[in-house]
Amino acid sequence: MKTSETLEKDTSLEQYGIKNVIVNWNLPPEELQRITVEKGMGKETANGTLAINTGKFTGRSPQDRFLVKDDYTANKVWWGKTNKAVSPENFDKLQNEIVNYLSGKEIYARDGYVCAEPEYRTNIRTITEYPWSNLFVYNMFLRPGAKELENFKEDWLILCAPGYECPDPKAYGIRQGNFSILNFTKKIALVGGSAYTGEMKKGIFSALNLILPTEKNVLPMHCSANVGKKGDTAIFFGLSGTGKTTLSADPDRKLIGDDEHGWTADNTIFNFEGGCYAKVIDLTEEKEPDIYRAVKPGALLENIVIKENGEPDYEDSSITQNTRVSYPIYHIDNIQETLYATNPKNIFFLTCDAFGVLPPVSKLTPGQAAYHFISGYTAKVAGTEAGITEPVPSFSACFGEPFMPLNPTVYGEMLSKKMQEAGVNVWLINTGWSGGPYGVGSRIKLKYTRAMITAILNGDLDGVDYEQNFIFGLFMPKYCPGVPSEILDPMNTWLQKGAYVGKAIQLAHSFHLNFEKFERQASEQIIEGGPLIDEHHHLHEHF
Repeated sequence: MKTSETLEKDTSLEQYGIKNVIVNWNLPPEELQRITVEKGMGKETANGTLAINTGKFTGRSPQDRFLVKDDYTANKVWWGKTNKAVSPENFDKLQNEIVNYLSGKEIYARDGYVCAEPEYRTNIRTITEYPWSNLFVYNMFLRPGAKELENFKEDWLILCAPGYECPDPKAYGIRQGNFSILNFTKKIALVGGSAYTGEMKKGIFSALNLILPTEKNVLPMHCSANVGKKGDTAIFFGLSGTGKTTLSADPDRKLIGDDEHGWTADNTIFNFEGGCYAKVIDLTEEKEPDIYRAVKPGALLENIVIKENGEPDYEDSSITQNTRVSYPIYHIDNIQETLYATNPKNIFFLTCDAFGVLPPVSKLTPGQAAYHFISGYTAKVAGTEAGITEPVPSFSACFGEPFMPLNPTVYGEMLSKKMQEAGVNVWLINTGWSGGPYGVGSRIKLKYTRAMITAILNGDLDGVDYEQNFIFGLFMPKYCPGVPSEILDPMNTWLQKGAYVGKAIQLAHSFHLNFEKFERQASEQIIEGGPLIDEHHHLHEHF
């Protein structure tokens, strides 16, 4: 049914050059789900949840992400492998291509916003070729009320055309047919050639990561956050597979959000989003009850094999390891309704150290906190190839390098300053191995990690004695309630102490090598926050 209002709005896309379209504005989730199924673009699982496939791309394509290099960005952005430049002229040509491609089609438009703290609210208008891409946007961005939609003016525009592929990438200054480009002057995010929904989510996250620190004095963070009964807020940083989602889901605390937050000058921590985008590989109700129960009508399952009985097969990774679900945050019971809170008290850096040499819990000085934040360390367990058992160190600056347009030291300095002003404690938590590396030692028990975090949140580690790890310089508590004391110093858990030292020096060296690219910009205090043993000077002498 077309009311005169929707017809009037149909022509309003002409302001973007999109002509002769049927526009579906702000459809409710049920309607988008119905259309998706009707068009054969998805199916419903046994419990009525929509499942779709994103096609050729089942993850982000970091090499095809570009920022327009112009007066606004030229001297701000940390140009290089992560932030690749494209010219304003080429952007205009690609925008024109997408606008022409969308013209004459039935498309889906949605008005939403990001940044839950009202002062930082940023309106986003999204125009998508597919109905289910629009459902993703409904789930992930914040949802304005009917009144707010009446006079909606966007701050940013997303144009998402997965079906468009650039015929001559070289002529447009890009690498291949798909692309994800941000233009900070026009405030437009273009996504072409990829239907992976995370491109839209992370595109807006990248935009906020440039705008908030430079214009609003807000530190953007790739983290989860929750708040306790006494109003104390905790922040959890960590790369994939380190426990960020699992550990921030705590029955005694309210979830603020699971992935993207800002920290304001007056110490408010606010969620950028209105939903969660969770990995579901090997999902079980026992391991991740909140996520498991959030998979219900309204949620969107991506790239999951559906069994004959209509149940999702979470163990099947034949389409991709990166199986996902997006759902609005209200699918989780225990949330902080406003999606923001004040009074940050504790920050956790989660790392899965497959070398088994980092302490399970340590307290960081401001210099160490900035150093480990800029490093963003975790270790990947080696691939599936036979015979390869050595873990691989992985560094992602600020625990989110692919989304950080500024030099990581800018975020590191901001974090260090904020933690000192707010009197926040920062902790490094190793959720990985103990008693030896992967293949020798064993993974630290989740119940011990939970006990450490609970002890910290309750203030139980404020009065205990600490000793310093002689290789990494980290301060390890000698006692923690609910945790066997002998595991608190990792060296104790190794049968051969010499093997521990050798492996720890090897990891310390990886830290130093990785940090070399930041040394010119980093302050003395931050550089001194690294491992105490600086092996690479000795190495150079031997070669």
